[in-house]
Amino acid sequence: MLWVTAPFDPAAVIAEFIDAVSPYNPHPEAAPVAVVGLRTAYGEDVFTLSDHVIRAMCRALESYRDPEDRGDCAGCGGRHLDENLHCRDCGRLHGVLGQVIAEHMRRAAADGEAPRPGGPM
Repeated sequence: MLWVTAPFDPAAVIAEFIDAVSPYNPHPEAAPVAVVGLRTAYGEDVFTLSDHVIRAMCRALESYRDPEDRGDCAGCGGRHLDENLHCRDCGRLHGVLGQVIAEHMRRAAADGEAPRPGGPM
C-alpha cells in the first residue's frame, strides 16, 4: 500500500486508488464523469474518473475514521483530545480518570477544602 509510507506522492495515491477500484466497474464503457488535475511537488497529473470511481471515493470517505479522532470535548466542544483523553483546548479530562478527578473535585468543593496537589483522593 503506497499511501502508508511517508513522504508520499499524492498523485500516486490517487492512481493506486483508481487502479484498485476500476476492475469492479460494472459499466467500463460509460463516459467519464470528471477530470481532475493535480499539481504537487512531484509534478502535474490529470485523472479521468468514472462514476464508479467517484462512488468508491464517496464510500471510502464515509467510512474513514481519522486515528486522531477521539471525539468531542464535553466541556468546550473542541476536537483536540490527546491519547489520554485530555482536552488540549480547555484542559478537561475525559474517560474514567477524568470522571474520578471531577468527582473528587466536587466532593472537595462541597466539603470546603482546597484539593492538595499530590494529596489523597
